[in-house]
Amino acid sequence: MLATLMSFLQGPVEFSLLGFIEAASVAFILYYIYAKTRTLAIIAGLFPNLNLNINYRSTLFGLQKAHNKPLITSTATTTITTTKKEPKRENSLAHGIGTQNMLELTPHAGRKPFHSLKDWGVYFPYVAQSFRSKKFDYPQVTSLVQKDPVLQRAIKQAAEQILREQEQQSEETTGHEDLNFNERQNSYRPHRHNDYQHILQRQERRAIKILKEMRSTLNNFLLAFTSWLLYKLLPCFLTGVVTHTQQIEMLKTASEKAPGIPLIFLPLHRSHLDYILVTFILTNNDIRSPLVAAGNNLQIPVFGEILRGLGAFFIKRKIDPIVGKKDIIYRAVLHLYLQHALKMGHNVEFFIEGGRTRTGKPCMPKGGILSVIVNAFMDRSIPDALLVPVSVNYERLVDGNFVREQKGEKKIPESFGKAMSGIWKALNSKYGLMRIDFNEPYSIKELVQSYNKIAKEDGSMKIYKPSARTLQHNQSTSSLYGTDVVCEEHRSLIESISRQVVYDCAAATSIMSTNALAFLLLTRYRNGATDKELAKALDDLRQRLQGKKDLGFSGESIHIINYATDLLGEKLVERRYDSNNQLLIYVANGIESWIELAYYSNTLTPHFALQSIVLTTFHNLLLKQVNMPEEPGICRKKLIEAAIENCEVYRYEYILYKPTQTLVQVLESVIDELIMQGIIKTEQTENEPESVMESRRIARGLAAYLGEDNEYDDMSDDGHDFLDVEQPQKPDLFLISDTKVQQKALCEVLAPYGHAYLCVAQSLYKLYQNSMLESEFIKLVVKELNTRVKTRQCPYAESISTDSVKNCLKVLEKWSVIEISNQSGLRLLALGTLYETCRGSLKNIVQRISDIVPYYANNYF
Repeated sequence: MLATLMSFLQGPVEFSLLGFIEAASVAFILYYIYAKTRTLAIIAGLFPNLNLNINYRSTLFGLQKAHNKPLITSTATTTITTTKKEPKRENSLAHGIGTQNMLELTPHAGRKPFHSLKDWGVYFPYVAQSFRSKKFDYPQVTSLVQKDPVLQRAIKQAAEQILREQEQQSEETTGHEDLNFNERQNSYRPHRHNDYQHILQRQERRAIKILKEMRSTLNNFLLAFTSWLLYKLLPCFLTGVVTHTQQIEMLKTASEKAPGIPLIFLPLHRSHLDYILVTFILTNNDIRSPLVAAGNNLQIPVFGEILRGLGAFFIKRKIDPIVGKKDIIYRAVLHLYLQHALKMGHNVEFFIEGGRTRTGKPCMPKGGILSVIVNAFMDRSIPDALLVPVSVNYERLVDGNFVREQKGEKKIPESFGKAMSGIWKALNSKYGLMRIDFNEPYSIKELVQSYNKIAKEDGSMKIYKPSARTLQHNQSTSSLYGTDVVCEEHRSLIESISRQVVYDCAAATSIMSTNALAFLLLTRYRNGATDKELAKALDDLRQRLQGKKDLGFSGESIHIINYATDLLGEKLVERRYDSNNQLLIYVANGIESWIELAYYSNTLTPHFALQSIVLTTFHNLLLKQVNMPEEPGICRKKLIEAAIENCEVYRYEYILYKPTQTLVQVLESVIDELIMQGIIKTEQTENEPESVMESRRIARGLAAYLGEDNEYDDMSDDGHDFLDVEQPQKPDLFLISDTKVQQKALCEVLAPYGHAYLCVAQSLYKLYQNSMLESEFIKLVVKELNTRVKTRQCPYAESISTDSVKNCLKVLEKWSVIEISNQSGLRLLALGTLYETCRGSLKNIVQRISDIVPYYANNYF
């Protein structure tokens, strides 16, 4: 009786508790809006006779933060605390040219010419904007998925698989031959049928549960309410959400020209705010909001349901619970949900990197969801789809930092308490500008056609043609990226498209003020510099990026440097006056400061990565010369050959060129750029004007585009095989001593990765005749990196990065240096056969990795 009563009361109690939490959350948000926005100021304006003294800028609960601290002036003998006036704190910065702040745009609010003053939207612009924006029909697809015959077949297949496993386990348990086999088999058939029906029903219930937990409940009311809420809350911690209005018009045009074609938004993932603000911008510009693929770790109380109503459909971060055993039902539900959503006209958004970047640079793409979309086109479920690469960047990351994870510490899982704490911290902090760039859409149909053209020109037989295909549910070992829906011949197509998207996103990511400052401090001024020196260096950087990268800031460089320093804060960047009364800016003491600054700097590293590789290779080749000539130089062909080998080391760290390009052509262009910048020179260009050098570079690029013969035409795609023809090895590239500072800064761009990779390679000796868990080996390497940084054997504290260690292990596995096996769900590391039998073979690997670490000949710097 008591047990029955308790079970009866359990449901209402849980419901009441959840309702209380939701009510408390809403009350907190409404109170914060009341306390932080202009609500009180509006009341004071409406009732001036009340003499209300309202301070809009006051902090919640009257808490004030002291920002003015005395500066410390250090001399050789004494340290004196002074009351010298600090430089003016910069609390605002003009965003990039041609952009607008979305938080200030309310096209539906009534603040337009010739609108009547009786329009209530004039007085309540955010409410009007939110509820007058265009409304769309967002049909639910769960019933279609549930009735799909493909799902029914997947359920039956899963049930049969479970039954076979149970029978096999029963036979192994019996362990002896049954003499009355025929008699037992006849009596067993009805029992087997009953077991199968029971298993089948259980799998049907599981499929319904998966679909219920996955589904999105996207609706117009929650979009409008959240839009209003964001208009009120975002200005509390962001100075702006900036984008190009021309990019918005481009998306509108694409949607209107092809109304039946879904838009697939593919942002690079930096923060949990990414998908919310992409939806916010699209909704307020009358573009259909997308369904957003979100990890099921975000299914936390209150916020999970809010995200679901804003378009999130939740997928497991690890689809297969058991290694080597595919979850047939889950894969079928995920594939069918996406396929039916596309058929019903939904736009879709997913992060092609999988999760948030922990290092600030783009991660390698994961093609699982993209493969489903491409397959929907290839089997003619949809006529086409427009892929929209989206670049997202923040002046200061709202999510905090990932220093703990880069140091090898365990990630703190998402929870309701963590979410509330994060919101509270964000609302009481300043994070500067957020920038979103929508790149030009390109259709899957046109991409397939272009890749087919390249395949024909190369003589390849891999021609991709849409055809009538059915969903595969057999446990094929050829499945792609965790799905069973793409056949083997489409693998390279998916990989090419995904790499193209990530490359385009990285190239289009706008550079924020904090990115520029961090990049200068970590490459050119690791020991710090005066504000004037940094401003001059920023001028030089802006000039080099002009026409190649979009800048998310404008104005005087000295103003930008001071603003970025203030925004990053004293935990990352410190300032003090020196003995000459000049303001010094330098990285704060501590490993954590360098690692976090590297996150902001890494937005720029993809742009300079190839230049860094080429110049590092140049200096290392000079060091290997036996008889150093009076004017040291390197043969161009030899430089490209060595640079290709070094690019191979970074294959899992950076996407260095587009799939439609060849590495040799790209390296040729990089060398020409270095010549034009005055970093290196040739005998011909020593006294040539810049216009002639530019013409030569254009001619070289045109010849490569037209496919004309050059000395690298006989090189294979990977750049390793040349015709056995004697080529002159006379040096034709030389360094320019006047640009030593720029040379060293370029070498410093990838130097931290080189030291991290070298530490991994030197740690391989610990695996000799001794296998080890991958997690333990990573901890061992990170610990060794910590030791090297503290003892100054490694000059780069940002080399401490678990991501770099993992990427290096992927390269070593690709080279068959190590083997990784799964045992009871654990990844076990061991040396490959060759290196296990001959310990001395590891020296070659260490030497190859050391080639990416910058070494300088004759103390060049």
